[in-house]
Amino acid sequence: MTRWLIPAVILLSQALPALADDPPQKYEIPYRLTDTKHVLVRAKLNGKGPYNFILDTGAPAVFIPKKVATEIGIKTDRDGWGTFDKFEVEGGLTVDKARTRVSDLFQLEGMNGMGLAGVELHGVIGYNVLARYRITYDFAADKLVWVHLPNFDPPAVKGIGRTNSQGGLEVLGPMMKMLAGFMGITPNFEIHPRGFLGLELDDRKDGVFVKKLMTDSPAAKGGLKAGDKIESIALMPAAKKRGKPRAVDIDDLRDFNRVLAEVNPGDEAQFKVRRGEGTETVTVKFGKGL
Repeated sequence: MTRWLIPAVILLSQALPALADDPPQKYEIPYRLTDTKHVLVRAKLNGKGPYNFILDTGAPAVFIPKKVATEIGIKTDRDGWGTFDKFEVEGGLTVDKARTRVSDLFQLEGMNGMGLAGVELHGVIGYNVLARYRITYDFAADKLVWVHLPNFDPPAVKGIGRTNSQGGLEVLGPMMKMLAGFMGITPNFEIHPRGFLGLELDDRKDGVFVKKLMTDSPAAKGGLKAGDKIESIALMPAAKKRGKPRAVDIDDLRDFNRVLAEVNPGDEAQFKVRRGEGTETVTVKFGKGL
């Protein structure tokens, strides 16, 4: 019996030979927990999306349903396998030519039909991508840390062909959708893109500093600069509702993440920063993230 979509708190690692002089690439991947406590990340497929994926260390590969495959124009071979031109996970990670299995998993169909996850699920990220990275799960933080393993190439997935069934359980997905209709359950999958700044931060003992900025990002356009120490942030939506915006002191990265947890595209924030010997106040308008 297939047993996928089991959330796991695990550190994926591989025994590696000595690494090159250059440090491995590290990515901070935004995530959220679904109502069913699965770890969810967002990704663009062939430049389209974003799509919602759950991480599943028990799944052998990336899986997407036939509907999504049609939307992104992916073609499959005789065994139902396809290859993404580009697989972009929110947080700056790109996997070129990643393989995917196109299959309507009964687990996803059932969860979406009943609205159990609280968000529409579009696929599963499994071993063939996850194994390329050492992944640290810290549920006290809002990002997962993915470190690329440059000397490890996951072996090709075997044993999943066109005739591979889901143990007869594939009938459960349509059945759960039918039951949802009888019970009057209508899933609400309204999408809320997150606000986007486009910067990398350095969390030091003496505060939070801007490490670098993406070219033409909202943070760069607003006037933030590498080396700025962020002393406080005042969200502008509060000004529209309650008058003068209230500045919140930023002592560490958790303060930063807490203040900006619910920002939306188009929101504005005033950043008070220490720059050299003086202080500056800059206003940044959030862009549209994945």
